[in-house]
Amino acid sequence: MFNQLAQRYFGELDATMRQIVASVPETPGLGVMLRYPFGWVDQNNQPYHQITGKRIRPLLLLLCTEAAGGDWRTALSAASAVEILHNFSLIHDDIQDNSPIRHGRPTVWEIWGHANAINAGDALFGLAYCALEELSNVGVTPEVTLEAWRIFNQTVQELTRGQHLDMRFETLEVVSVDDYLSMIRGKSAALVAASAQIGALIGTGSSQTAQLYADFGLNLGLAFQIRDDILGIWGNPDVTGKSVATDIISRKKSLPVLYGLAQSDTLLTLYRRDEFNEEDVDEAVSLLNALSAHTYAENIEARYYERAIQALQHADSPGQAAAGQLMQFVETLFQRSY
Repeated sequence: MFNQLAQRYFGELDATMRQIVASVPETPGLGVMLRYPFGWVDQNNQPYHQITGKRIRPLLLLLCTEAAGGDWRTALSAASAVEILHNFSLIHDDIQDNSPIRHGRPTVWEIWGHANAINAGDALFGLAYCALEELSNVGVTPEVTLEAWRIFNQTVQELTRGQHLDMRFETLEVVSVDDYLSMIRGKSAALVAASAQIGALIGTGSSQTAQLYADFGLNLGLAFQIRDDILGIWGNPDVTGKSVATDIISRKKSLPVLYGLAQSDTLLTLYRRDEFNEEDVDEAVSLLNALSAHTYAENIEARYYERAIQALQHADSPGQAAAGQLMQFVETLFQRSY
């Protein structure tokens, strides 16, 4: 499914994003930092032949535009805006988490330092708004353009709220499940919701229809993050590309772990240790298994997934072929193996 969408959308999407990023006046050392996160170049500014990330959010936006009955090409600048904003957030997230690797490559800060990475992220933040501004040049009405800006602005606030909570949770021993869901609603699901909402808004011009797509995207984003949480503990390393021990060793407060910590003093005592060895990881997973934390998380994921599908079914989708592709796209997202 991803390959089919790539053939249809990626060429023009990639060209639009390259044009937007290239609008920054060429400045020694800056251009390579802006192109690097997208997988267009390596750290020496030489062509890199492996696009980083799956472009899930812009693809979702374009699919929603078409499913809602619009021409996806009119939404290319908006799709570029959400992907550029996403990459801004990843650059800053890597700095705040002190993460040296992203998509199998050194992160921007790891290569060029914290100060340069912050500046590069800020540049992408500005470019995201420049991209959104292009809607007015492709026949989108001023009313729809202004509404898209409003959604975008609210999403930025949600992203920063979610990131704040995520960092704050690192200092807390126990976090409630409700607080965790509030955090991922901002950090993970908000931009997915905005992608669906803005796409449908461009496709229909109807705020009411776009809100149904927003509900679809929000619940989809929540379910997708919870699936990531499950895979972070029980995933197949050959599929996920990372060790199942990673999230345990890093004491990541994912949904299954938070459920387990609330149920087991033994697990809580284990998580208080300064360092984890292999036996500690095995014990933590065994405790989570005994508590049926896997099943608990799957049930929460299923709840949000069902809400997403219900919202989509209630939305107006005159673009039947695209609506079918959108459903296939969603199903593909949740086929990641354990």
